[in-house]
Amino acid sequence: MKISPVIPCLAVMLFVQQAFAQQKKNAPYLPTQQEVLQSFKKANELDTALKNIAVVSNISPNWQADGSSFWYRKPLDNRESEYYLVDATTGKKKQAFDHDRMADAIAKLTGKAADSKKLAISDMFYSDDKSSVTLKTGNDWIKCDLKSYNAEKATKPDQQAYNPNRPLQRRRYRWAGFNTDSISPDKQWVARQRKDNLVIKNFKTGQEVTLSTDGTTEAPYGEFAWSPNGQYIIGYHINYKKIKDVYYVLSSVPNTTRGQLRTRDYAQPGDDFSSYEPFVFNVKTKKQLKVDAEKIDFFGAPALNFREGNNRYFTFEKIDRGHQRFRLIEVDCETGKTRNIIDEPTKTFIYEQRIFTHYLPKTNEVIWVTEQDGWRHAYLVNTITGKQQLITKGDWVLRDIDSVDAVKRQIWFKGSGMNEGEDPYFIHYYRIGFNGKGLIDLTPEKGNHQVTYSPDRKYMIDAYSQVDVAPVVTLRSTATGKKITDIEKAGLSKLLATGVKLPEVFVAKARDGVTDIWGVIYRPANMDPKKSYPVIENIYAGPQDSFVPKNFAAVNEMQSIAQLGFIVVQIDGMGTANRSKAFHDVCWHNLADAGFADRILWMKALAAKYPQADIDRVGLYGTSAGGQNAAGGLLFHPEFYKAGVAACGCHDNRIDKQWWNEQWMGYPVGPHYDAQSNITNAAKLQGNLLLIVGEADENVPPESTLRFADALIKADKDFDLLVIPGMGHSDGGVYGRRNKRNFFIKHLLKAEPPVRGNEGI
Repeated sequence: MKISPVIPCLAVMLFVQQAFAQQKKNAPYLPTQQEVLQSFKKANELDTALKNIAVVSNISPNWQADGSSFWYRKPLDNRESEYYLVDATTGKKKQAFDHDRMADAIAKLTGKAADSKKLAISDMFYSDDKSSVTLKTGNDWIKCDLKSYNAEKATKPDQQAYNPNRPLQRRRYRWAGFNTDSISPDKQWVARQRKDNLVIKNFKTGQEVTLSTDGTTEAPYGEFAWSPNGQYIIGYHINYKKIKDVYYVLSSVPNTTRGQLRTRDYAQPGDDFSSYEPFVFNVKTKKQLKVDAEKIDFFGAPALNFREGNNRYFTFEKIDRGHQRFRLIEVDCETGKTRNIIDEPTKTFIYEQRIFTHYLPKTNEVIWVTEQDGWRHAYLVNTITGKQQLITKGDWVLRDIDSVDAVKRQIWFKGSGMNEGEDPYFIHYYRIGFNGKGLIDLTPEKGNHQVTYSPDRKYMIDAYSQVDVAPVVTLRSTATGKKITDIEKAGLSKLLATGVKLPEVFVAKARDGVTDIWGVIYRPANMDPKKSYPVIENIYAGPQDSFVPKNFAAVNEMQSIAQLGFIVVQIDGMGTANRSKAFHDVCWHNLADAGFADRILWMKALAAKYPQADIDRVGLYGTSAGGQNAAGGLLFHPEFYKAGVAACGCHDNRIDKQWWNEQWMGYPVGPHYDAQSNITNAAKLQGNLLLIVGEADENVPPESTLRFADALIKADKDFDLLVIPGMGHSDGGVYGRRNKRNFFIKHLLKAEPPVRGNEGI
């Protein structure tokens, strides 16, 4: 049998490639004690330098009464600043005043020293002709003539400052309670709870009528709401359930030798909710009618929406406990019968906090945002026929509704993933008709956008950037999206002169081999390209959002940690939000997954491209859900992660908040809660772990961390524990962050961290 020469040739080639790869493998960066001290010194010098360099990433416009001009404060280097006035109609910008003369005028009038580069102005109003300005500095109101700079004491002008950071339309809170003492719209009656029942009293005659009789202390009638014509009262027979308590002890209260016990109610997964059984009370007939609907046993009494011009019908929204069914239900006040206008079931979960509904009563329509087609999109629903019509569509995500224009029949919204060749998380602002036509991208430039509007929405200020691209702040027309002028364009020359390395956006394939996973990389400023550095992941896999930064930021903790000799990364793995429904669904009943399969593949791809990334030395750190993830990496993936710092972690989803954990882990509480608990799996710990917790944490009960510590002790596992007296939900503050850095230096760089006082700080 003749052996083909191809096989040994391939074997030789493979051997050569492996040998070459080994030859090219960088030597690990293992600093001496002196080098660690120098790293700290240089890192702190760089931090200080970066903090003193101003990079304008956005502005806070203060619109004037004319609606066409605004002033803003511009930060300068070394914590100085200047003020500018912009005419939006022309796009012309000028200094808001002569800073030197204004400082002199303020100092002369108030008797207080004023630095022209550090004026602290909180409010400012110009006269109609812009010849004078009335401003507030400290507690003083001053009116100053802008020609003579003569100043006099003043009071606040009769104008309201416009805050563009307050959304014109906030998302409706779908569940809203009503006062138990409620006056009818026609001011004829007052409805109130008396002896646990509904009683109405006529204002004119004083007549009182009891409309319910079976209320008790344990199950009263309450949460009353009137129909617009005053004919009907909607109320609920309520079965109250007390929320159970959680506790913590303040150990170090001044002026006492005793710890102080703190108690508060705190619903955990599986705990009972109060239930609300709806009834209709007819004021004319004085009759009580039970609504043909299930009890509402999730959150509370819903907000009601009556049909325009026909008070016989109202709707309410109901999401079932377990987050797997959402309904818009209509009630007939005459018969008590109901029908489902919207009925959305799902096999996984409906993200309750991102359900958006906006009612259009004059046309009997509702704008509804849902993921029922696999992507988050807006629908127009006819509340009479139930017919649904897609407004937005495509393989991209509607992030939020900014406003609804019922007259022009348009929605203004934020979306991401629509533009090819861009990071799918970048937010852009759009406008579209209810019929799905006339889509306009109001923010076309590549980048992550943040928009604020003028009071009349004629103008918009668009700030956009990327983590590695300098910010631009632009003034635009909202009618067309056309740019009027660039208000600010940040330069990076001073920043780059410090030697800092800008973060790099990195993309690799997910566990399915198809989906892109996006992340960022931070490197040391003085990285030696011939050495390899430990990789530290800043992890937060909470399914409520995505977390990798998208905006430019000159200073952050990841960059600061990198300066000590690490490559620091952050990644959004499967199971986080703002991608497709399928991408998000990975978290369902599966929080322990935390996207680790995607994260590990991403870091392996990083190391394949950059030999400076040493994935034999990988650490991770996180806070809250990130604390759960950081510990979970060492429990469930010890072959990859070697050191972790977990701060105030939710180490068992049964101990944490009901509303958050049931959203992702579901209801009822089943064995999957136990199987995915860090506490249950404590015996699996490998590697080095630091737990940090504040004893006064009111977000995640401190016992979550302490029970985990108890389980680790019982499993005879070595770990470090830092309990910080009096601290709430936190990564440990300055002290905790210093301990985190020292922990990674010790366990990943194999060096002794500096003694306090020798870090160069």
